[in-house]
Amino acid sequence: MTRPDLLALTPDALAALANRGLVKRAVKELDAGVVPTLESDAAGAVQGKFPDGTTTTLPPGTTLEAARCSCGASGVCRHRIAVVLAYQRVQEPSAPAELWSPGAVTDDDLVALMGERTLRRARRAFQAGYRARLRRPTAEDQTAQAELPTCTVTFLVPGDLSYVHTDAVTKQEATALAVWAFREADAQGTDTVDVGGSPTTAADLSAVADLLDQLLLDGATHASEVLDVAWQRLHRDLTAQRLHWPAAVITDLLAQLSAYRARSAGYEAEQFAALLTELHARITATGHRAEVLGPDEPAETPLRRVRLTALGARVRTENTADVYFASGDVVLVQRDTPLRTGHRLAASNVVSESATRSASRVVALKTSRVAKTSLTPVGTAWDHLPQALVVDDYDAEAARLAELPPRQVRARVEAELVRVVRVAEVSDLVYDPAAQRITATLHGPTGGTCVLEATHRAVAPHSLDALAAALRAGPTVITGSVRRHRGGLVVDPVAVRTEAGVVVLDLATDTSSQPLPPGVTASDPLSASVDSALTVLAEAAHRGLDHLTDSLLTRVREVGAHLRRTGLRTAADRVTAFADAPAAATWLSAHLRLLVTADAR
Repeated sequence: MTRPDLLALTPDALAALANRGLVKRAVKELDAGVVPTLESDAAGAVQGKFPDGTTTTLPPGTTLEAARCSCGASGVCRHRIAVVLAYQRVQEPSAPAELWSPGAVTDDDLVALMGERTLRRARRAFQAGYRARLRRPTAEDQTAQAELPTCTVTFLVPGDLSYVHTDAVTKQEATALAVWAFREADAQGTDTVDVGGSPTTAADLSAVADLLDQLLLDGATHASEVLDVAWQRLHRDLTAQRLHWPAAVITDLLAQLSAYRARSAGYEAEQFAALLTELHARITATGHRAEVLGPDEPAETPLRRVRLTALGARVRTENTADVYFASGDVVLVQRDTPLRTGHRLAASNVVSESATRSASRVVALKTSRVAKTSLTPVGTAWDHLPQALVVDDYDAEAARLAELPPRQVRARVEAELVRVVRVAEVSDLVYDPAAQRITATLHGPTGGTCVLEATHRAVAPHSLDALAAALRAGPTVITGSVRRHRGGLVVDPVAVRTEAGVVVLDLATDTSSQPLPPGVTASDPLSASVDSALTVLAEAAHRGLDHLTDSLLTRVREVGAHLRRTGLRTAADRVTAFADAPAAATWLSAHLRLLVTADAR
């Protein structure tokens, strides 16, 4: 009796069930001749006897973790993996299996797996609604994967729900949500799908609109600390309703106000204005609740066992950094990590049994006496990342970015556009001393090109020198955030891999000065006019609409006229309308149009 479940387990699937080190060790021992003697019974159980006397039995319908092995190891051991690999080696090659979708799983199958009580809990999440991004099986890789708001679910063996892997503690509920996501996607013929739920309504958030208008009229300069209490109460209410994205905007708004009152460099008028407009966009937009307001999930979800591949770090303050991790098809970020810890994490593979993940893809690695967290060098792990995180075709990635909804109403997730960019060659490496910016042209494996841009920041004084040295050393992979500009792709680098290893730019300390050819960043009249208009409108929000001066309104009319001369007529009309009738509604309309225009450049 052939065991199709064992034949379907790829090395990556086995690594998900155990870890890549155990898989490599099992392969090495098999290649060295330490091969178990295999026997099968009529029921389909496969037994392997090793030369050292260890016996491993893999019954059908039983996970590898639950299978019997005389070595006494808890969990999946190298003997279980070796029996699977040895069994695959002695089987005759079979015809490629028909591609399968988890959407074919029925609710009766789910009840048999988890029981009606657990399925009812999953149905409550379904009724609230959520967004899922799916990766379907291919002839080369028959695993199917669903990226849910707070976890990743992978179907390792076609048609067999006993081989479902997820990093969430609530594995069975996550499995049901993933099945329903595939079912909806099969019906729609898409790979990104909104499941369950209902459209949002602005009426539910009228209290937010009232406070927003008041803050815009007062401005950061005149905002009363008494009003902060109302914002904090509103934040608690939104959090209780699991409206995560508006609640997160309010958190950032209060942080900006606090920074302004403390005369901190953390306050930026442009950021304050952008947050006001984002909050307005979210409470007035009509769309799927999970995308605009946030999924109906807890603020934090505990993870059972998570494997992360670090992609570098970005220093935020003199003492903290954000560390980026690849997890499945998405990037997670650990915010405000102490620099000492960041140095250890930023170029490591991490396996943790004590972690939580938020709906905004913030991961927290916690210390525990019981649960373990282990670190190993990142090595070649970037070569094995899911294709969803890898950019080989620069033009295709730019086209994908162009199709995204405006970020003011997209899911408010961290590190949304951090990617792993493969590089074949670097050219045109120059430094603009006026802007303190390095630019270079990256040539991709498929022949396209994109622009790399990195600007000096005081909190990372050695970053540009480290980048220049790494670019001259012939990088093969660059991690960083990507954006679209004038139809092309622009990369803001975080880490670079060369033959010498991985360089995390912001954390580099042992660097020497790297003289570069001087270059001047080309000016873009359209971008300059939009940026000028955003600056003027941000100043209006900073001062408060009840405290505008005639000179500021004159500047608003001037930037409106400049927008018209560059061909941005709709933006010009809205800016001019604000100058003619200063009010919260006209300011929000003009600023939102400018933000969307800026992102679409």
